[in-house]
Parts: sequence; structure tokens; C-alpha cells
Amino acid sequence: MLTSDFDYNLPSELIAQTPAEPRDSSKLMVVDKQAHEIKHKHFFDIVHFLQEGDLLVWNNSKVFKARLRGTVLLDDPSDGVDEQFIPTGKILNSSPVEIFLVRPMENPFVWKVLAKPGRRLRLGMKVRFADDFEGEVMLKEKDGTILVQFAEDDLAVRAKANLYGEVPTPPYVDAGKMAKSDVSDRYQTVYAKHEGSVAAPTAGFHFTPELIKALEKKGVQFAEVTLHVGLGTFLPVKTDNVAEHQMHSEHVELTSKNADLINQAKVEGRRVIAVGTTTVRTLEGIAHSNSGKLEPYTGDINIFITPGFKFNVVDALITNFHLPKSTLLMLVSAFIGDREFTLECYKKAIEEKYRFYSFGDAMLIK
Repeated sequence: MLTSDFDYNLPSELIAQTPAEPRDSSKLMVVDKQAHEIKHKHFFDIVHFLQEGDLLVWNNSKVFKARLRGTVLLDDPSDGVDEQFIPTGKILNSSPVEIFLVRPMENPFVWKVLAKPGRRLRLGMKVRFADDFEGEVMLKEKDGTILVQFAEDDLAVRAKANLYGEVPTPPYVDAGKMAKSDVSDRYQTVYAKHEGSVAAPTAGFHFTPELIKALEKKGVQFAEVTLHVGLGTFLPVKTDNVAEHQMHSEHVELTSKNADLINQAKVEGRRVIAVGTTTVRTLEGIAHSNSGKLEPYTGDINIFITPGFKFNVVDALITNFHLPKSTLLMLVSAFIGDREFTLECYKKAIEEKYRFYSFGDAMLIK
């Protein structure tokens, strides 16, 4: 299976730069994967496609302000700064750098980060983000990530990041088109609870409190998982052969209460509907590592779902429209069960001027 098999051409004007207002006014493509039928609706119409007893499962992870702007503290020329940062023969005592917090390590004082530009950083250098907030470069890894040690544990680092940092919107979104307060509010689901994601589980953007109440009134039930979304979710597949791609790991949690809710629905023959690919990866990743059974779990998963995958838990999927040649598009293709029909759905979406990616429109695949 080739990565190029999952390519398509998307006009740049269809990449959504701002979210729909209200959230549930976005378009909804309803895909019947058995009959190969497509319907064009709005997201608020989803009430008519869900039924009493359906179990909607979403990812309750919350995005934190993982993008930090700081300065590298330089004491003397031996710190190894490039010459371009030493104008007129004088040594700067600092130089700007952007740090992106990816995830805490087992040592809660150490974080895996990305740096821009990373070449500025040398082992032992300190980066200051505020008078009471700085970190020290511990290790530069082969994949381009960097390990940085802080004086605070992971919870305190997140708290200070939320105080001094910025919401890390995707590179294809011009955050300048929205006020910072709007970005913080809209790049988050209304049901977000547990902080830890550096990117939002965007399929959930379409839900409003009013829509959730309407679904509850209809008899739809709800369960939750937690998957803290990392940057790896959006990394391009650089190998020609899909099977050679190395999937990233992400931290997930499924509680006993939610595992029981999902297992009960499966026993009773009720549909389990996943909100987003992160929810699919959580449920199927846990089941895949446990002979198809779903049990409470806390830890990492790195499942790579491609066409031919056997789904043990998820019966229907709500998701956005994903980047060409991405692992997310491969997952959607696997769930639909037909790569050509998947690309046909995307072609129809382009023809109908659907909006793509994080702030874009949605699909319901059933």
C-alpha cells in the first residue's frame, strides 16, 4: 500500500481559517459506507441520524497553551551561538526562540519539546520564558525533538504555560484572523475536561450545549475517553510504503465506568459512535492489545489503523476532513472499507465547497 494512494488535490481556499458560528451550523456529510450513499446536511441535523440507545463516545482532553516564546540565555561566545546572532562584534545576552511543549516524560520535570529554530540550542543552555519560568536543554534527539528540564513538575509547567504561552493552532490556520481570546475559546471542545493536549480533538468542535441536550432528550447516551493529542497526529507520512511509517505514541485513559458503558452497549447491540479519530485510536488501540476486548486502561498507545484493519468497538464515526496522505485519512479509509469511495467522498466535498481541516466541516460515517 502506497502513501500516494491517499493523495488528493485541495484548493487552498477550502482550508477553514475560522470556525463556524454557531458551532453546529457547519456542514455535515452523511456517508452510508454499505450503500455507498452520500447526503449533504448541517451538523445540527445529526439529531435525526442518531437514535435512542446510541452511545456517543468523545475525547475529553483539553488543549493547553503549549507554544512558548522565550529567550536563550547566553553568557559568552563559548555557548555556540551562530555568528548571525552576534552583530557588530558584540555578544548578545539572549536570543529569541519558540518552544513547543509536546509531552512530559516519566520524570515529571522533563518535557519533550520542539524548538524553532532548534539549531540555537546547545546542551546546558537555559531558555527563559518569564522571570519565574525557565528550562534547561538536556538532550537533542535524532528525530529533532529536545528534552528540556524545568524546576517545576508537569502540572506546574502546564499552569505557567497557560499563563505565559499561546494556544498552538495548526500551521495551516492563520491565527491572526481571530482574536487571542477567540482562539483560546474556539480551539477547544465544549466538553473538554482533562488538560494535556497540544492539538484539539477537532471533530468535537461542532457540538454545542444545546445540541448535546437535544441528543440526551432523544435518548442518546454518552461516554468519554481521554487521549492527549500530540504533534505526531499531524506529522506527514514520509515513507513511500505505508507499512514503513513509524506511528507515534499518545497517552490515553479509559476508566472502569466508561469501559462498562461501552461494553454494555456492545452486548446489547447498540451502536458505539466515536467522535473523532482520537477516540477511535483509543478504543481500538486498547481492544487491539487485549484480544479485541475493552478494559480500563491508562498508558500509551501507538496503533496505526490502515485499510484492512478489523474494528472491534466502533460502529460509526464522526470526523472532520483530513490532510492528503495523512494517517488520519488512512484511518477514515479503513473505517469506510473502500479507499476509492473514500476519495470519492472527498471529491464530492470539494465540489460542494465543504470547509476542510481543524475548523472545517464534518462527516458522519455509518
